[in-house]
Amino acid sequence: MGMDEMFGWATKTAPRYMADTSAASDGAALKTRGLLAGGHVATAMGWRPVEAIAAGDLILTFDNGLRPVIEVRREMFRVADMMAPASYASVMVPAGALGNSQDLELLPDQGVLIESEAACDAHGDPFAIVPAKALVGYRGIARSICAAQIEVITLVFEGAQVIYTQGGALVHCPPAEVRLSDFGLKNDVYDVIPVKEARFLVECMMLEDANGMAA
Repeated sequence: MGMDEMFGWATKTAPRYMADTSAASDGAALKTRGLLAGGHVATAMGWRPVEAIAAGDLILTFDNGLRPVIEVRREMFRVADMMAPASYASVMVPAGALGNSQDLELLPDQGVLIESEAACDAHGDPFAIVPAKALVGYRGIARSICAAQIEVITLVFEGAQVIYTQGGALVHCPPAEVRLSDFGLKNDVYDVIPVKEARFLVECMMLEDANGMAA
């Protein structure tokens, strides 16, 4: 059985990725990027919960087919007797908004691959990786109150990858930490567009949707 039949989608053409700056984290103790436990990722065995993934499992990537996970990092965060800052609020993506067949919850700085005519006009490439928080307002995507306890799963590959989650949404998995021997070298073939520029792209995408509905 082919990948299209296993996961129920039509294959996309791999993009040429734009390069420039990467997004900055909101900082502080609570992570603002990574995959939340409860979501599913596409593997050689079909869709599996991200928390069930172990080192050595094969994950379906957007550009490079099946690739093994070399490390799985699990971190639990709790908010005790206080409200988490609004900057930590997760991003709720309703089913269908980003090609996902089920609702998807993302951390605010998690990179998401989008396709946009505006990105092509601005950079010569229709594909771009943007922070999830930049997508708020697009197709019903909204911020949600941070849960009192979350488990963040980080899948580490030999290099950066974009993987499928929750039925078809595409998320960015950055490479492991830069080694001293790599200092000064670009170790991620993908670049997450800064929030301000990403918001402009998303606003253009919203106009594209509106014009499509009016046509």
